[in-house]
Amino acid sequence: MAAPGPRPGGGEVTAVRVREFDHLVLNVEDVERSLAFYCGVLGLEPVRVEQWRGGRIAFPSVRVTPDTIIDLVRRDRGESNVDHICLVVDPLDWHEVVDSGVFTVLEGPVGRYGARGEAVSLYVQDPDRNTVELRWYPADA
Repeated sequence: MAAPGPRPGGGEVTAVRVREFDHLVLNVEDVERSLAFYCGVLGLEPVRVEQWRGGRIAFPSVRVTPDTIIDLVRRDRGESNVDHICLVVDPLDWHEVVDSGVFTVLEGPVGRYGARGEAVSLYVQDPDRNTVELRWYPADA
């Protein structure tokens, strides 16, 4: 959980409370090879594979638990293998979080698909410049 921080005009920003881990995005050289490993060898459930093979979405996923997936994104070797992590947070005022200055905001809030379907996400950097997606599912409101 992030502690409240100062707001540019004074006062505090509402605390961001993490509820659970949503997904991990892995950069892989060969998506089909990774699907064979995660689904065939490890026995994970494929998610949206046919939509990906049909060119309707950018990448497939594999399901780890009912609420957690791993996205498999094609990237050339030499780049980081982990693109970002995603944490589900309690509903909050996104604009207040963005305007607070507590986070280095990379993108958002934007609509995105995740382990439990469509949601609203804000992409921020941690102190080591790793990308962290903070996600809120409207059904949790």
